[in-house]
This record gives sequence, C-alpha cells and structure tokens, in this order.
Amino acid sequence: MKRILFTAIAICFAFALQAQDGETASVTLRVGDATMTVDPAKGGKILSLKYQDREVVSQSRWPESFGSTFWTSPQKEWNWPPVAEFDKQAYQVKQNDANHLVIASPVSQRLGLSVGKDFSVDTADGAFVVTYSIKNEGKEARRVAPWEITRVPNGDGQIFFAAADSIWPAGLMDFETTDGIAWYKTDEAPQNRKVNADGQGWLAYTADGLLLVKRFPDLSPDQPAPGEAEVQIYVNRGKTYIELESQGAYTQLSPGETLQWTVRWYLKPVDKTLSRRALSTLVLRH
Repeated sequence: MKRILFTAIAICFAFALQAQDGETASVTLRVGDATMTVDPAKGGKILSLKYQDREVVSQSRWPESFGSTFWTSPQKEWNWPPVAEFDKQAYQVKQNDANHLVIASPVSQRLGLSVGKDFSVDTADGAFVVTYSIKNEGKEARRVAPWEITRVPNGDGQIFFAAADSIWPAGLMDFETTDGIAWYKTDEAPQNRKVNADGQGWLAYTADGLLLVKRFPDLSPDQPAPGEAEVQIYVNRGKTYIELESQGAYTQLSPGETLQWTVRWYLKPVDKTLSRRALSTLVLRH
C-alpha cells in the first residue's frame, strides 16, 4: 500500500513539474537573423530582441526595468504599480505554432478588462507583428487605449521619431528637431523624465550598429486617451534604462467588445557612422 501511495505521489509530482515547466517555457520567433523571445509566464513580456547575438532590449533584473510589456491607458485609471494581470501574471497559451504565438491574460477584476497578445512574423517584410487586444469583460461600456512599453539600455544610443506637433513638457529633455524629425541622444540625469508627442506612426532607436523601428497606426491629436500621447519617451534616473512607448486610439468598448492594435517591429544592422539624415531616410523609405 505504501509503495502504491508513494508511486501515486511521485506521478502527481511529475505531472506538477511538467505543468510548471510548460507554463514557464519561453517562445522564440525568428525573422532572418533577428529573434524575439516571449515568456507567457512572466506577464507575456518580450524578454529579448536580438540581431544574431546582439541584444537591443533591457536585460536589467530590477522590476519594471526590463523587456517589453503592455498596459491599458490612461494610466490615471490604475496609477501605480502596473496592473498585475497584464504585466506580471502568467498568460494562457492559446496557440503556439512555428513563428506564431497567441496568449491571453487573466481578467483584471479591478478594471473589468482582459488582454490578448498575438505574435507572428512577416518574412517578406522582415517584421515581427504584434497584435494586442483589449476585451471589455464587464457589464458596462468602457473607454480604453492600448499602450506598448519597450525598455532599452541607456547607453550610447539615439531615439528619433516624426514630431508632427510640439513635444511636451517643453525643455524637459534635450531634443533636436530637423526636417520634422525629433532626435534625442541618450544622456544621464538625477531625476526621471518623460515627454509626450503627436507622432506620425513610428518610433525608432539606434545603438551598437542596430536600428529598431516600431510602426503603429498614426493618431490624430484628439485620439489618444486623456493626458496621454501617441509617442512617449521615459528616461529613468541615472543611466539605467529608457522606455520607448506608443499608444493607440482611446476607444469605447461595449460589454463583450474587443479592440485590436498592431505594432510591427523591425530590427536591422546599420553602419554606425550613418548620419541622422541617412538613418531617418532608411526609416521613411521603408
């Protein structure tokens, strides 16, 4: 009897380990020499984006300082910390085929919303395609906007985007604007800083001979959530990490209704000596 009981316990323990391993397994998608690694168990975050062996997203071990995550906007509805169901808790894997991963978050009881993430590739375009969804799981209509946050190291890099309007708050960060393109060279300061801008549907970052470009639907000035913006740049104090942020349209969802928002990621090698004009031409030409 003891042997049978021990065997049963051992089998259950083995199944528990197997389930745990399945929950924590990360998934890697590939486009050419670029790879994107997603971990459903860690808030469905993009934990790595590499070209060959060169990493472009932050690998910091501090909370809220690594990888790429997704939140709902406006932030004033949840303040801080990020909503755990969307940012930290395990996502359920709905589909996991070659170069295609679909995952879903738990429902946030506080917000009455759930989040979905669909990761795929477009080999012809050389892009990782990330489609986010937000579903109204409640009984009343809600307004919400999608929000992607990608953390990159604060090294010797540059961030640039088309600034269709002013960058605000003015003077908070040292931007140079040429031919409608705003440029920010990474720097160091003793305080956190964040700016907003009405962009034109793309945001780029270059460092260490790599160029990361993210493309998303362009918004008119009245489409972002209150107090938010299409393009946002956050710089953490010191020289730790920077957040490249983009948002979609502030949308009313009826009960059971879902919105979708797609961001296309491109990661390419570039000559480190390219001028700003040459870099912006590369982006605008694609």
